Amino acid sequence: MSIPYSLLPVAGYWIATAVYALLLAFAAYRAPWRPLKDESQLHVFLGTCVLLMPLWLIKTPILPGLDYHYLGATLMTLMFGWRLAIVGMSVLLAAAVLNGNLDWPGYPLNTLVMGAVPVAVSHAILRAVERWLPPNYFIYVFAAAYGGAALAVLGAVLAAVAVLWLSGVYSFAQIADKYFPLVVLLMVPEAFITGIVIALLVAFRPHWVSTFDDNRYLKGR
Repeated sequence: MSIPYSLLPVAGYWIATAVYALLLAFAAYRAPWRPLKDESQLHVFLGTCVLLMPLWLIKTPILPGLDYHYLGATLMTLMFGWRLAIVGMSVLLAAAVLNGNLDWPGYPLNTLVMGAVPVAVSHAILRAVERWLPPNYFIYVFAAAYGGAALAVLGAVLAAVAVLWLSGVYSFAQIADKYFPLVVLLMVPEAFITGIVIALLVAFRPHWVSTFDDNRYLKGR
């Protein structure tokens, strides 16, 4: 879902740059930096970013601007909260630019599409799980991790499709014919990897997952 700079009007990228700058500034200002003063927690955050970087290099091209690779947005959101997840996804996309997978002018728009949108979806699913579903370990893993990751990919796909369609890069028929049939196949690996990792982390390293509360999900069970 990396959108090349050359595909869209320059004005669109300037708008994306302004929106991204405001979002990043807000997320960085309100992010819970204090836990990262603990060296071990800082290593977890930086290590997660480093471990996700190679997964961004493995991608399946479908159409220019419409490809797929593991995002990791739900994993970052559940581990660190949405604000630090925005910062972490920004780091991942900056690494993708340095590796030559993205161009710098397209960085803000791609960070919004592949970072901010799936993080927002993941956060919304987590809040819905916390509010509407019973506090249960398996519900957290299957709904917030598996379900959240799948819907986060769907959100990123729809955002990329909307940008390319509204900009006139592709017709809706082209997108429906070549991309929509593969959406479910894109959601499954994201959900599987994220769900497995979160299940293992909350079982063996629950303090690495900031949104998982032992008292809420495990106490008395």
